[in-house]
Amino acid sequence: MSNPGRPVVLLSALLLVVAAQATANAAPDDGDHEMGSQIALVEGRAMPASQPLTAQVAQTPGMDVSSHQGNIDWKAVAGKGGKFVYVKATEATTYTNPSFAQQYTGAFGAGLLHGAYHFAVPNQSSGQAQADYFVDHGGAWSRDGMTLPPALDIEYNPYGANCYGLSQAAMVAWVHAFSDRVVARTKRYPTIYTSTKWWTQCTGNNGGFGANNPLWTPFYGSSVGALPAGWGFLTIWQYADKGTFPGDQDRFNGAYDRLKALANG
Repeated sequence: MSNPGRPVVLLSALLLVVAAQATANAAPDDGDHEMGSQIALVEGRAMPASQPLTAQVAQTPGMDVSSHQGNIDWKAVAGKGGKFVYVKATEATTYTNPSFAQQYTGAFGAGLLHGAYHFAVPNQSSGQAQADYFVDHGGAWSRDGMTLPPALDIEYNPYGANCYGLSQAAMVAWVHAFSDRVVARTKRYPTIYTSTKWWTQCTGNNGGFGANNPLWTPFYGSSVGALPAGWGFLTIWQYADKGTFPGDQDRFNGAYDRLKALANG
């Protein structure tokens, strides 16, 4: 006796096999995640990028970039008033930005203060290992008056669970290990880029970093809102993902001479 439903079942099974094979053969993630990209995906954006910002002190305009921006006309950036840039150098211990040299040295040549940042993937290797990889591939610091302290970008996991499968205590230990190793290698505490929501969820809103590590946070609104525990003030504000400059739009929370003081340590 024939079964009229059997061809449909077989076709469905075949489609599932094809889909699974396509997933297995798909190119792996290229490891090039922009600063704040996962925060934007999870938390969204609170406002259009064009909304004006309010500030209590003088603000110094800048940006952060990755390989997504490619080669940049840094003289044009300087001509529009850009004063500083952070350039993505590395991710985990498996990725380096192929545009790093042009972006980092080009910004320096155009007179912008520059710094490098690392996108953390805490479940792939230790904080110390990722700090070493970062410093060895662009994350070093120079006492030249033009180099900003290294930065750690730690945010939602692009590969899985938000907190990378780490407990809050383990995450705090990971960040400490990264920071301590950067200090040992460069003599500078790294700036920490994160959102209050992620920091609260994944570290338990740990307050143990504010005394040494400058804070950089994203919030696309007219104010930054509540800061993570331990930080009494904000050093850098990422306020939009597009605008006058290439990449994300940032403001240093102070006048240019204070930004120079940060570079000088």
